[in-house]
Amino acid sequence: MEENNLVIIFTITLFIVVLTMVFIYAVFIKKKTTLLIEQKEKDLRFEKELATSQVEMKEQTLNYIGQELHDDLGQKLSVVRLRHNQLITKLKNAEKEDLIELNELLGECIQDIRNLSKTLITEQIIHFGLAESIEREVQRIRKLKLLKIEFITQKHDIDISPKHGLILFRIIQESINNILKHSKAKNVSIQLEDDCEKLHISISDNGKGFDTSIIQDGSGLKNMELRAKLIHAELSIQSQLNKGTQTLITYHKNLL
Repeated sequence: MEENNLVIIFTITLFIVVLTMVFIYAVFIKKKTTLLIEQKEKDLRFEKELATSQVEMKEQTLNYIGQELHDDLGQKLSVVRLRHNQLITKLKNAEKEDLIELNELLGECIQDIRNLSKTLITEQIIHFGLAESIEREVQRIRKLKLLKIEFITQKHDIDISPKHGLILFRIIQESINNILKHSKAKNVSIQLEDDCEKLHISISDNGKGFDTSIIQDGSGLKNMELRAKLIHAELSIQSQLNKGTQTLITYHKNLL
């Protein structure tokens, strides 16, 4: 009788242990599956944001190149053609015939440049590194002559994933656009400090500032926060009314 009771107790105990193990395994599998799904969704969000950033950056770079061709080189050639036409009127008929051909060639060059500038605006090119991209963006802003802007960095060869560098550039670009649109700043400073483990980026302006507790949908700040989270970068914005704004970005190189 006692042996039967022991067998029953042992059987029940074993059954409970097995059920417990099955339950624990099921919970583990469910949790693992959930984590895998979350990671997959995160990877998809990152790839989507990366693709969007690449298109935006390339379009802006091409816009810049196209505008330079159209406004700078195209204008210079137009002036040359104008002076050429003025000289033609002062020459004799025999000499005019030789220069008319050059005048037509100048006209064709001007038209080719205009067509090329339009094509570049819609084409794609290989994007630049982070430091060089910031420098080019700073040069573009300077030509607008809306404010004084400086870029300070100790080195240009930044050891960072090109994909993550692109995301960081888009955050910086968004910050600059916000300054141009809303801050009424006269001076902007972008500083980049790079070491083995972290990349620190600071964007400061002397504009009117704003209340950081209120973030409007159209301000671009939410996009900056989203992009920072995608690469596990730390983003903080410090601002005071009439005292300007400072945006701080800390990227951890070894985190991902």
